[in-house]
Amino acid sequence: MLDRSSLTPGLIRSLEVLVAVAETGQMRSGARMLGLSQPAASQHIATLEKAFDTQLIDRSVRPLRLTHAGTRLHNRAQRVLHALSDMESELRHVGQASISLLRIGVQASVATTLTPWLVKLAQDEFGVEDITLHAGQSGNHEHLLRTKQADLAITSNPFLDMDGLERHHVLKEDYLLVLPGEYEGPTESLEAIQRELPLVRFGDTTNAGRQIAQHLRRLRFEPDKVIQADRSSMVTSCVSAGQGFSLLTPTLLIDGMVEKMKLRLMVLPVVGLSRTLTAVARKGELQNLPKVVAEMSKRKLVRQIAEFVGEIGSRSLDHS
Repeated sequence: MLDRSSLTPGLIRSLEVLVAVAETGQMRSGARMLGLSQPAASQHIATLEKAFDTQLIDRSVRPLRLTHAGTRLHNRAQRVLHALSDMESELRHVGQASISLLRIGVQASVATTLTPWLVKLAQDEFGVEDITLHAGQSGNHEHLLRTKQADLAITSNPFLDMDGLERHHVLKEDYLLVLPGEYEGPTESLEAIQRELPLVRFGDTTNAGRQIAQHLRRLRFEPDKVIQADRSSMVTSCVSAGQGFSLLTPTLLIDGMVEKMKLRLMVLPVVGLSRTLTAVARKGELQNLPKVVAEMSKRKLVRQIAEFVGEIGSRSLDHS
């Protein structure tokens, strides 16, 4: 018999942990998504297993795998969490013109630039009372949107496989060749550069890292040495220190250029590598706020790129 006393008041949080662990395949990654420690996440799973008197996760394999009972609970947990989020969204908008609560996921590379303007826009034009902002990669935003822990995301992945979303284009930008400021070696090809310097790029756990790796494979370029990092500031600091070269877009360069890192920027000697930023939200929940956010974000980013990255950054933007 289900021991309800062992589930309350943390049932919702425990279900969120189960969903996060199931999606990531790791207790640590699932905990990180929810801002918990690994022991805390493990305790939530143990509480569920004790309450339902059954094992929910097969811990003998990597990545972690749900048992049959775990799979059934995971499916129901998703429906319960979606229903609760729908109820919250509906009640937030009943009988009021303003939006009382707004949760936004922002691509880490543009979070510093956009955060003050997002807060001001939400408060001044839409009467938002409580704002929560999450900086991270597109994978984090996908989880936040799927689990309805975010209402809006400014992200490099438009999540075309997810239904019920509205998407508003922010900007498209080409990748640039990024070299140490004092580099004087060859620049005519990536092969020539990599004989002098290792490639510093985003790790394969990031959308940018996977995109760059796939494009380089199509070009049959296999660097001898690679340094991987998951933040643009880490990549640019390595390049500035003369430890390698990189491929970055203007928005990925803004923070480094603001910090006056010594970088040499050039047009990339290969074609076809670009990324797009999009404002994504659940359809019909936020009035016209997502469209206004996309338009504002484009204006601010274009201005920051012109000021800090310079003409070469502005030329790399598709303004359509």
